Amino acid sequence: MQRRRFVTQLGAGFISALGMGVASTWQRAQAQTNTLRVQWLGHTCFLFEGSGRRVLVNPFRALGCTAGYRVPTVASEAVLISSRLFDEGGTLEGLPGSPRILAQPGTYELNPLQFQGIATPHDREGGRRFGTNVIWRWRQGGLNIVHMGGAAAPIEIEQQILLGRPDVLLIPVGGGPKAYNAEEAIAAIRTLRPRIIIPTHFRTQAANPEACDIDPIQPFLELMRTTPTQQANGDSVTLSTANLPGGDGMMIQLLTYSFS
Repeated sequence: MQRRRFVTQLGAGFISALGMGVASTWQRAQAQTNTLRVQWLGHTCFLFEGSGRRVLVNPFRALGCTAGYRVPTVASEAVLISSRLFDEGGTLEGLPGSPRILAQPGTYELNPLQFQGIATPHDREGGRRFGTNVIWRWRQGGLNIVHMGGAAAPIEIEQQILLGRPDVLLIPVGGGPKAYNAEEAIAAIRTLRPRIIIPTHFRTQAANPEACDIDPIQPFLELMRTTPTQQANGDSVTLSTANLPGGDGMMIQLLTYSFS
């Protein structure tokens, strides 16, 4: 009887331990799945990898403010385009494979991802100069992503409801006639309260000095100097829910483009 009780207890303990092992294995697998790799390919162009998918946003032609960047010819399953301007998705030349091209406002599905494109003016004149900009919102690698593209108009209440609170917000900060300047970007950030901010659309050494009308990133960083800033060693960073700022906290994530 004692031996039978011992075996029963041992079996129950073994099953419990096995269950914990299976659970921890599942949790590790989930942790690996719920990560997002973000790679900066220049200007407003980024590659997102997570949830078994690769999403490319805003491939460009190398001219004007993007003259010194390498043309982003990377493989992906989906390409999101903010506008048909040459620096924000106006070209699909050289893209390998047959990615799905999303260029209009609306809701789209590419299992397991769902994308929502939200129309905003691409200038401060209601879109009369540069037409419509599409803000893209989707969830990938366990994170809510909002790519503002070339947004130039303040965020309306309806748009704020649709966008929610981003875990990762990619937002233009360099100004010019068709995108937020530093002050306008900060106003949008205060509205959306993102956890991680990745600045886009600012002047770098890639710019053609005679054909680029945007500012460098420094004015934005100066105005945001009280916000923690993290500089990646390279052009990519891996994010997860575990390294998001808690509560109402936010941080700025900077990436480094290699011009060599």
